[in-house]
Amino acid sequence: MSDFNEKMDGVIVRSNETDSGSDDFEKKAYNVRVTTVTDEEKIRVAERLATAGKDVEDVIDGPAAEFILEKLQSMTVDESLVVLREALDYHDDDLNFPTETLEKIKLLLQGQEASQMDAETYELDLKLEATLMKYHSPYPEVRAICDPTDDPTTPAETIRAYFLGIFWVAVGGFINEFFSLRQPTLSLQSAVLQILLYPCGKFLQYALPDWGFTFRGTRHSLNPGPWTYKEQMFSTIMVNVASGGSNFMGYVVTLKLDMFFGQKWVSFGFMFLMNFSTQFFGFGLAGMLRRWCVYPTKAVWPTVLPTLALNRALLMRDDRRSIHGWTMSKYKFFFIVFAASFLYFFVPSFLFTALSVFNWITWIAPKNTVLAIVTGSYLGLGFNPLTTFDWSVINYSTPLVVPFFSTLNRYIGTIIGGLLMLGLYWKNYKWTGYLPINSNNVYDHTATIYNLTKIVKPDSTLDEDKYKLYSPPYISMGNLLTTGSTFALYTLAFAYMLLTDWKMLSEAFRGFWKGIRNRKSSNYEMYNDPMSKMMSVYPEVPDWWFVAVFVISIVFGIVAFTVYPTSAPVWGMIVIVLISTVIMVPSALIYSVTGYQLFTSSLSTLIAGYMIPNNGIANMMCRVYGYNTDEQAEGFVSDQKMAHYAKLPPRAVFRGQIIATLVQTFVTVGAIQFLINSVSDLCSPTQASHFVCTFPHSLYSASLLFGVVGPVRTFNQLYPVLKYSFLIGAIAAIPCYALRRLFPRKMKYVHPVLILTGISRWGSTYNLSYYTPAMYFSFIFMFFIRRRYLSWWTKYNYILTSGLSAGVAFSGILIFVSLTLPKVHLTWWGNTVSTAGVDGARKAALFTLPKGATFGLPAGSFE
Repeated sequence: MSDFNEKMDGVIVRSNETDSGSDDFEKKAYNVRVTTVTDEEKIRVAERLATAGKDVEDVIDGPAAEFILEKLQSMTVDESLVVLREALDYHDDDLNFPTETLEKIKLLLQGQEASQMDAETYELDLKLEATLMKYHSPYPEVRAICDPTDDPTTPAETIRAYFLGIFWVAVGGFINEFFSLRQPTLSLQSAVLQILLYPCGKFLQYALPDWGFTFRGTRHSLNPGPWTYKEQMFSTIMVNVASGGSNFMGYVVTLKLDMFFGQKWVSFGFMFLMNFSTQFFGFGLAGMLRRWCVYPTKAVWPTVLPTLALNRALLMRDDRRSIHGWTMSKYKFFFIVFAASFLYFFVPSFLFTALSVFNWITWIAPKNTVLAIVTGSYLGLGFNPLTTFDWSVINYSTPLVVPFFSTLNRYIGTIIGGLLMLGLYWKNYKWTGYLPINSNNVYDHTATIYNLTKIVKPDSTLDEDKYKLYSPPYISMGNLLTTGSTFALYTLAFAYMLLTDWKMLSEAFRGFWKGIRNRKSSNYEMYNDPMSKMMSVYPEVPDWWFVAVFVISIVFGIVAFTVYPTSAPVWGMIVIVLISTVIMVPSALIYSVTGYQLFTSSLSTLIAGYMIPNNGIANMMCRVYGYNTDEQAEGFVSDQKMAHYAKLPPRAVFRGQIIATLVQTFVTVGAIQFLINSVSDLCSPTQASHFVCTFPHSLYSASLLFGVVGPVRTFNQLYPVLKYSFLIGAIAAIPCYALRRLFPRKMKYVHPVLILTGISRWGSTYNLSYYTPAMYFSFIFMFFIRRRYLSWWTKYNYILTSGLSAGVAFSGILIFVSLTLPKVHLTWWGNTVSTAGVDGARKAALFTLPKGATFGLPAGSFE
């Protein structure tokens, strides 16, 4: 092995073979201590860093190894014991902390004799584990994408980074919003956009002149030099704003289309005001979440690691060293996958659509209702081992990004929910046997779609006399299960997180209050981890900046509520905001640890139903703020964690997110206007291009049930079991917590919130047809390959999912423009077989009503 003779942060680290004459020169030149490092120490450090997905030779002479070696030399045995005891206490029940590392720490803390190591090996292992805990990240995945050092002079917030960020925000925002109403959705995900950002940045590096200006002592140039990792990350965080679109546009569709509420007053001005308010409302809340979900080490945010890993891979020199026989460069691999995905998507999307919805079991007996209910992909539950050959379906739950344990927990819950539905459905529980088993529509007592116009006044509020003459609203078994499990989910998640993370929650609350009282205090004062220490050199964004954005967004919402005939009181919005903000903390904590987002919109619908009874539009207007609590705020705060990992200046990130959000606000309004004007038969269940509007349908159903008809009638007369769901969730948290304490190892990867989340995934047009193939891919890539071929997985996994998703998105755009708009159709067996039977009709039920008969509550028993 070659001599290790490098300088790191002013410390000279040498191997034993270094000659002493050179030592004197180095001491005079740098005035520092020279530390002797053995080859064994070098190899052990490299091996520990290599567990993050690199080979030993990749890291042994790298800056991270140099830094850890230097800190290792200054670490004492006593300090190591203190560090490891604190780490064990903090990470003992940490889902993301490596089990083997946790067991090793426990063994080391028992002493040398218990460890059965010789004294030298024991001391080295003890110090090395403590050094990694104190000066780097305890998570291998994080060590793979983060350096233990930082250079604050590296350019990040540059003119060209802003230009590329704004451009791709506009492109991504429009595409993602346009296809958000399609099932399954097509999108330019964050990983796709960052891959497109990198060559653009490299192009500007060579194309732009070095023209600039000086402001407050700092020169700002069009071309400050090579395209940097921090510039790439800064632009990526901007385009992340666009990767999710704007959820308020779903509300616009529900308000505006005649098949829903049909409100003609919904104009560009209203859409802009509400879009601005809801987007920046989430941004303001995100700043308040930082102490819970950004600074704590345990808040890993698995969903942001792929973005960081991909950007790091893009800017690293791509050597051609063989990885399990693969020498292909990342970009070559991306474009091969992209091209193949782009071309192939024409097959399931246009040429042979049965491959997309591969309900092949129903082809055996197309008219068999029971077969369609159990195995169907449209009408049924999707109990089918092979459901699709379409990546847009497989990727619905992002199986190559979300951790395997999270996917598995949710899938188990989905299976449990499906079996529970079948049992209750065959019992005709609450008349669900007369309705499709898994639908997000609302029906009347004749099993036809509920006609809202028969029960409302001209202002869309309930007319009780008309309601008594018509029918109560009835929902499917899937919708009933989803509603009940969602209500239970809120109380379970809240109680469970209070029991498991009370210490972290209380400390963060105290820190937030301290920051409000003392605006000059640093947010990093309460955190002693290496990331926060490195970030403390940058000027922090004060909490009151986020509070100001939050207040401004609320003002915009108040203007929209009062200027337009929404019939929604401002006080209702404020109450929803306050309640949702409290629930947001455990929700964001779950998201930061598991990668799963806990939505709170159903609870907002219920609360608004009690506060503003019998008013569906007002119910929706209040609900949007509950929805944005998780959708927008948690999206923004995850980007802030990404910036924390990348060591970007916080104030630069604040400005970048503000500008990107403003651009997206305008773009998404334009996209939804274009969609409404250009797509015929929009939101119909049989829309030719699958623009079936799953979310607007669910939104309309919930607003009708809990808004127009109201929760009092729903709970007291129709579905009393729903009101007990909250109590069931709260009580269930106690045995779940007890089991976790009694059997910490066995229960470590069993997460009750995720399992219940899986149960709640029914009640719409999505079913096991979308979750089963995702489970296969998650097992293959996030479990098997990640464990067996970690180097391959690290280099190619996120490139693979990005290439597949990008190909599908751009192919979908081309298909829409060249074939859908001109109304080109290809009619043959492969495009008709999946919809020819009972499953494709989407209307069949287990029991059939005789002609002229009704079901449900007898006339006169409801009011």
